[in-house]
Amino acid sequence: MRAAPHKNAGSNVIDGTAIENSFNFVDTSNGLGERKSGSGKASVSTVALFTLAMAAASGLGAVPFFFVELDPQWAGLCNGIAAGVMLAASFDLIEEGQQGHDTGIWVVIGILAGGIFVLLCKKFLEQYGEVSMLDIKGADAAKVILVIGIMTLHSFGEGSGVGVSFAGSKGFSQGLLVTLAIAVHNIPEGLAVSMVLASRGVSPQNAMLWSVITSLPQPIVAVPSFICADAFNKFLPFCTGFAAGCMIWIVVAEVLPDAFKEASSSQVASAATLSVAFMEALGTLFQSVSHDYSSEDASGFLVSLLFGLGPLLGGIVLVSFALAFHLQHALLMGSASGIAFVLGAWRPLQLLLSSKMGFMPLILLLATGAAFMHVASSSVLKLADRRRASANKLPTVSGFSVSIHTLQSFVSCGAVAFHALAEGLALGVAASKAPGLGRHMVLPISLHGFPRGAAVASCIFGATDSWHGSLAAAALIGATAPISAIGAILAGIDYTGLDHVMVFACGGLIPSFGTIIKRAVRLDSRKSSCGLVIGVVFATLCLTFTKLVCLHTPYCNSAPEAVR
Repeated sequence: MRAAPHKNAGSNVIDGTAIENSFNFVDTSNGLGERKSGSGKASVSTVALFTLAMAAASGLGAVPFFFVELDPQWAGLCNGIAAGVMLAASFDLIEEGQQGHDTGIWVVIGILAGGIFVLLCKKFLEQYGEVSMLDIKGADAAKVILVIGIMTLHSFGEGSGVGVSFAGSKGFSQGLLVTLAIAVHNIPEGLAVSMVLASRGVSPQNAMLWSVITSLPQPIVAVPSFICADAFNKFLPFCTGFAAGCMIWIVVAEVLPDAFKEASSSQVASAATLSVAFMEALGTLFQSVSHDYSSEDASGFLVSLLFGLGPLLGGIVLVSFALAFHLQHALLMGSASGIAFVLGAWRPLQLLLSSKMGFMPLILLLATGAAFMHVASSSVLKLADRRRASANKLPTVSGFSVSIHTLQSFVSCGAVAFHALAEGLALGVAASKAPGLGRHMVLPISLHGFPRGAAVASCIFGATDSWHGSLAAAALIGATAPISAIGAILAGIDYTGLDHVMVFACGGLIPSFGTIIKRAVRLDSRKSSCGLVIGVVFATLCLTFTKLVCLHTPYCNSAPEAVR
C-alpha cells in the first residue's frame, strides 16, 4: 500500500488549527525528495480545462427554472435580482480595473465608452426593424440580445484576469483559487441571464445553454492572457471599465423598467439590494481566503468541488436507464428507498464494527435523527395541506401539479441533502490533507456520491416523471456536499464530533424513505420489492468498490479518521 506524503515542517506543528505558509513535501514512499508546492507553473492545457469548467458553472444558474414557472410578479422580482447581480458585477469590474494601476482614468474612459457603445447598439437594433431570438420578437428580443451580449462581453475581462493569475508569481495554486472564486461567482450571473430569459417564456434548457454561452469568452481569453500576461494586464483597466459601463447602462435603461412593470418598486428595490449584498459578500469571502491561501487550500477546494460530480453522474445513469427501459414508478421508488437504506446503515455499521461508537449511543443518535426528520417532514406536509385547503391547489412546478406525494418525495430528497452535508464536513477534513492536489481522491469520492445521485433522481423521476427535474435535483443535492466541505476547510475544523453528526443524518433517511417505500408497495408490491433489492445491491456495490479503491490509494492516509 502506498503511503501519503508527509509534510516536512521542521519544528512547526500543523494540526489543522494553525497556518503554515511555507513548507516542503517529502514523499517518504519513493524517496524522490523535496517537491515545491504552491508555486508550480501551470500549462496551457491546464488553464484551458479549468477555465472551461469555470464557464460551465454558469449553467447551474438555470437549474431552479427546471422546477418553477414564473408568474408575472415573480418575473418582475427576477428582473430586480438580475439587475442587482449585474450592478454588483460592474462594481467588481471597476474595482478590479483600478487595482495595481497608477491611475483610474482608463477605467473612467472605459465606462463612458461602454455606455455609448450600448446606446449605439440599441439605436442600430431599432433601425434594423423587427428582430427575433428564441421565439421572442420585437422589443423583448432586442432587450434579450442586449443583455446576453453585455454579459458575454463582460466575461472577456474575467477571463483575462484568470489567465494573468495563472501566470503570476504563485503559479497554479493562485490561479486555481481565482478560478474557483469566479466559478462560484458565475452561478448567480448565470441565474441573472436565466431570469431575464425565463421571464420572457424561454425554456430552462435554452436558458441554461445561453447562460453557459455568455461565459465562454472566459476560457477563450484566459489562454492567450496566460501566454501574454504582461500585454493583457496593460489593457485590463479599459476592458473592465468598458464592460462595467455596458452593464450599468443596460440595467438602468432596460432591466429595471421591465421589473417595475410586473412588481412594485419596493419589491424590486429589495430584491436588487439583497442580490447586490449577496454578490459583494461572496466577493469579500473569496478575497479574504485568497489573502491567506496555501497549496493545501487549493487542493481542498478542488477536491471538494469534485465531490459533486458523483451524484450528477449517478442521476444521469439512472435517468438514462429509466427512459431506455421505461421503468415503472413503483420500481423507481423502491430502488430509491433501497439506496437510501444502505446509505443510512453504512456508516453506523462501520462505527459499530470498528468499536468507535457504542451500541446504545449509536441507537440513540439514529432514533433522534429519525424523530427530527419525521417532525420536520410532518410539519412541511401539514403546512402544504392547509395551503391546498385554502387555495384548492398547491403551486405548479415545471408543468406538473405538486401533490402531497410529490412533496413527500422532495422532503425525502432533503434528508439525502442533509446526509450529504454531514459527509461533506468529513470530506473537508480529508481534502486539505490530500497529496498531489487530491488526484487520488477523485475516483473514490465520485464512486461514493454515485448512489446518492441515483437515489435522488430515482425518487424524483418516480414521483414526477420529469427527467430534467430529476437531473436538476441530482445536481442540486450533489452541490450540498461540496458547499459543506468548503465550509469545513474555511472554518478549519477537525474530525471531532463528526461521527455523531453523520449518524444523526443517517437516522433521518429511515423515516423519509420509509414513507416512499410504503407508497411504492401500494402501487405495485412486486415491482417495488424488486426495486428495493436492486437499490440495496447497487448501493452496496458502489460503497464497497469505494472502499477497495480507497485502500489502494493515499486517499485513506490523508485523513484516516474521516474515510475508514
